[in-house]
Amino acid sequence: MISIKSNREIALMEEAGRIVALAHKAVKEAIAPGVTTAELDEVAEKVILAHGATPSFKGYNGFPGSICASINNVVIHGIPNKKTKLKNGDIISIDIGACYKGYHGDSAMTHGVGEVSEQRKSLMEITKNALFKGLEFAKPLNRLSDISHAIEAYVLEHGCSVVKDFTGHGVGRALHEDPMIPNYGEAGHGPVLREGMTLAIEPMVNRGKSGVRILADDWTTVTCDGSDSAHFEHSIVITKDGYKILTIEGGNADVKK
Repeated sequence: MISIKSNREIALMEEAGRIVALAHKAVKEAIAPGVTTAELDEVAEKVILAHGATPSFKGYNGFPGSICASINNVVIHGIPNKKTKLKNGDIISIDIGACYKGYHGDSAMTHGVGEVSEQRKSLMEITKNALFKGLEFAKPLNRLSDISHAIEAYVLEHGCSVVKDFTGHGVGRALHEDPMIPNYGEAGHGPVLREGMTLAIEPMVNRGKSGVRILADDWTTVTCDGSDSAHFEHSIVITKDGYKILTIEGGNADVKK
């Protein structure tokens, strides 16, 4: 069942999202060759705790980190650790969640480390653009799969593939709520979007084929063909005539229609 959030709940989610955005900003500033993913995890956790929230991911189904740090062909759920150091030319997907007074914000961004190849820059741009192509359809009376279809169509048009084994999701009191939101499929299907729905839209895009596999740690998910992957995500609320991004530092000026 998809829950409709009250104005009070949306305000709490907006604060959770603002904290997530601040953590992303701090992590981005810390990214550099030689930095470990454990150090990035520590940066994010300090920001989250300093603003009265808790890391949504830490301990979630046993996940040990406050962030997911996924490098190059790691799609999602990379576990931060002291041994993995960033190298010049890498790309790293950072996924961050924060829980504030019982409500979650969740977003992901992919960053380049030092001097990054044009191919990797292109992959990041395609993935980010795919997110916003999907969000163009995030408005009342549209169908959920309208978002999914727009994401996949854009990605395929640009010669990449969407990951089909993992999806976006509802978000709110729980980190993962109904509905599941695939990044592929035909338009015109699924639930009708309504004002007050809160959703995490998150295309995961591979430079090569869409297949992925999970490593022996039961978390780290990599591309089957070894190709690079990128990940962008925002938590949003459906508004009267469009959507509003919750996982940003700004306020009402960032309402999208």
